[in-house]
Amino acid sequence: MASPHGKHVVLEVCGRELRVSNPEKVFFPERGLTKMDLVNYYLECEQAVVRHLRERPTVMKRWVDGVEGKPFFQKRVPDSAPEWLQTATVTFPSGRRARELAPNDAAHLIWGVNLGVIDWNPWPVRRADLDHPDELRVDLDPSPGVPFAEVREVALRVREVLEEHGLRGFPKTSGSRGMHVYVRVAPEQGFHEVRRAALALAREVERRMPRRATSRWWKEEREGVFIDYNQNARDRTVASAYSVRAVGDARVSCPLDWDEVADVEPADLHMQTVPVRLRERGDPSADIDARPARLEPLLELAARDEREGLGDAPWPPHFRKQKGEPRRVQPSRARS
Repeated sequence: MASPHGKHVVLEVCGRELRVSNPEKVFFPERGLTKMDLVNYYLECEQAVVRHLRERPTVMKRWVDGVEGKPFFQKRVPDSAPEWLQTATVTFPSGRRARELAPNDAAHLIWGVNLGVIDWNPWPVRRADLDHPDELRVDLDPSPGVPFAEVREVALRVREVLEEHGLRGFPKTSGSRGMHVYVRVAPEQGFHEVRRAALALAREVERRMPRRATSRWWKEEREGVFIDYNQNARDRTVASAYSVRAVGDARVSCPLDWDEVADVEPADLHMQTVPVRLRERGDPSADIDARPARLEPLLELAARDEREGLGDAPWPPHFRKQKGEPRRVQPSRARS
């Protein structure tokens, strides 16, 4: 129930009173959608959204002036935040710590949207165990000029490799140019091992799709669709399922059934169509938590690669140099 108060409205959500300021501010000019439209989207899709955020520390990317404004990241929940907010204190690779939001219900979502949060970027861990991910993330990022049809084909090959190794993938559009495939795993391995498994998966897909899929970190070496294994390193986050993305047409990072992947058009999945889709079809990722798998088969694949001379691959630049990591310099510069 919303109560108007001049330039803000007060909502009762999950037994909490929440103030939404400037509800008529246009956040998506291309579609004429407002901050209040975004609030209503997250209220309607709450169950599906929270399924992928529950108990996860989450970075807030704030677009206070909508998608045409300039965003900023807020990793720390302010001390002035309501006492009822649930949080988790995470440790970054630098050793610094921060208390991040754990969006466990619709009240948390609307509190964030009021601050300008459009999409949600959670860690792949739960508050009960912040050092052992329960999610392996496959991020498919097409190189410039690569059509979305090739992203679809790579996603289907990812499924093939996962299933050969006893793992079940859950695909979704990224809400931008790519796709994601999530794998729920038992929280037994640390970030290094989950990333190692993701790298082995990326290399296996690359072997099966040369020149069309790549695990090469340096952009100058990439061809086709990059499988970003580094999204599994500590402190890396990906837009969660059912997040509205900060793009002009308000696309949603939308879960799919595998039989939809070959023909999906990301532009069809946006803030105005996804709630209808959820009502009519349900959530293809509804049982993602039902059968967590173990990473040993992919780690065995990683060990085989290492025995055959394939060592580690480059890490993101803000990480300290890792044991076994190759030189962290662009190949063209290294040659010169």
